[in-house]
Amino acid sequence: IARGTPGFTGADLANLVNEAALLAAKLGKKVVTKSDMEEAKDKVMMGTERRSMVLTDEHKKLTAYHEAGHAIVAVKTPGNDPVHKITIIPRGMALGLTMLLPEGDQLGFKKSELIAKMAMAFGGREAERLIFGDDDITTGASADIKMASSIARRMVTEYGMSDEVGAVSLSDGDQNIFLGEQIIQKSTISEKMANLIDTEVRELINKAGKHAAKVLAENMDLLHRTADALLEHETLDGEDFQLLVDGKEIVREEDAPVASVVSRGSVPSSGTSSGTTNELA
Repeated sequence: IARGTPGFTGADLANLVNEAALLAAKLGKKVVTKSDMEEAKDKVMMGTERRSMVLTDEHKKLTAYHEAGHAIVAVKTPGNDPVHKITIIPRGMALGLTMLLPEGDQLGFKKSELIAKMAMAFGGREAERLIFGDDDITTGASADIKMASSIARRMVTEYGMSDEVGAVSLSDGDQNIFLGEQIIQKSTISEKMANLIDTEVRELINKAGKHAAKVLAENMDLLHRTADALLEHETLDGEDFQLLVDGKEIVREEDAPVASVVSRGSVPSSGTSSGTTNELA
């Protein structure tokens, strides 16, 4: 539990147990099991399952390849966090999710780690392109593109990670002039510099997309097996996915109790979320 909840406070963990206790009680259980704890953690970190939402076989297949693409690029690109869970069950506003969780508290990121995160973000879109073709890629990668673009722009304008732009801060976020009810953004960046920033950002994004495509092209068998496993099981945890990466079959173990006392107390509606969530909206 501790390894899967980096950044959680003691109160967050207590709320997580309370959520698991409620789930167990709803199912008429006398003990809290591992599956209850996992479901409670997923509910807090990824949102509530929407099993009432009916997806066509086509949408399920597309979602499975999209999420498989994220996971494979993540595991095959050094600098990414371990894959915690992959699911094609709709949660919140997403049709599917791939969650990565750090193994400990993160105090900062290396340039290589940020590039790896961008590549992982493009894994879903590139998987769609490889399997279904350029004309059938979907809008599902919009959140992924937004995340990668944000990382790239910050690398260039805030983190000094562009050789062409240099180690300067070019963020205008705090330079607003208030005039009545209007807000005018005052830019201190020249047109030439703005064009250079856009060029550098686009280069980083294109590099990430090409890397994702290369990784997936080199692991097509794993892509197909992961998508097939998602279509069969709907949700894979990190151990399930690692078995596929190692060329093995997924074996599901029976649910085992992890606590004999049902916790009491209020049940939270939300908790501290940690990790990377990629949505196919």
